[in-house]
Amino acid sequence: MCVLSRFPWRSIVSNSLILGHKTLHLENAFRSSPLQVEHLPMLRVLILLSCLLLASVSLVLAESDRIPFSAPEESSIPAGPQGDLIRRGRLILTDTPQQLPDYVHSRLRCSNCHLKAGTVAYAAPWVGVTTRYPRYSRRSAGEVSLPQRIQGCFRRSLNSDAPAVDSEPMQAIIAYMVWLSQGISDGYRLEGWGFPRLSENPQPDRQRGEQLFLDRCAVCHGKDGQGRLDETPQRYPYGFPPLWGKSSFNIAAGMARLHKAAAFIQRNMPFSSGGTLTIQQAYDVADFVIHQPREDYPAKIHDWPEGGKPSDARY
Repeated sequence: MCVLSRFPWRSIVSNSLILGHKTLHLENAFRSSPLQVEHLPMLRVLILLSCLLLASVSLVLAESDRIPFSAPEESSIPAGPQGDLIRRGRLILTDTPQQLPDYVHSRLRCSNCHLKAGTVAYAAPWVGVTTRYPRYSRRSAGEVSLPQRIQGCFRRSLNSDAPAVDSEPMQAIIAYMVWLSQGISDGYRLEGWGFPRLSENPQPDRQRGEQLFLDRCAVCHGKDGQGRLDETPQRYPYGFPPLWGKSSFNIAAGMARLHKAAAFIQRNMPFSSGGTLTIQQAYDVADFVIHQPREDYPAKIHDWPEGGKPSDARY
């Protein structure tokens, strides 16, 4: 991708070399024809300078492309039909089983992992997501659109059926994500995207993770890992999801992978106390949770057709 195309000086860079306060136009440098031997040293200088210029611009862009995380307030959703569609999308994502009973057969909501309606940094936020698709997927060995990616989440992470690309629920979901991503241009890197990169990759201890789960996680998710309903919606509006079994995510979900689960847990769990577990503790409890019984995903046989399956995949 050429990031220069986003900047107003792209025409200057393409036709000129900026040297201090002077601009040397390449078209004038090569105006004489045929090319004279005495011009060759100048050509070498120009080529070298152009390479140095592009390298320095690339370094500047690498830093300037990173923008701080910020999510719009729900109160700023506009009035009218478009605003209604955006609000509908948000409701689907935060109350998924109730809003889409014909599709969702688990007890999971999209916002169980994409915390606070996809507005929390390093909790797989949806802010800026529309600028990252379509993109190449190694798992499918092809380009994947945003609606297709959402369908995959329904089938894997919700262990359910997926709405069609042109369906009303999908249109509403996309409308909400577009609204969340307003003001973010293609190619920019948003701070807080996805899950954090942990500084360590320790060997997990499943037995230790089980005890950690009972001590730190069971109060919300239950000793049996089947979660809790919204008994106190004012404090916990998104519920406590089941972490294994038929009502949870299946074996092909991203959260069933050790490194992703550990990163999410270390940053965001226990709920409202994220960051209190060490990286080792996060790996221990993640390893315990992902190895509990969960539903299969028969279509997994089509994953990574060109190889390269991650080592922490559960199949």
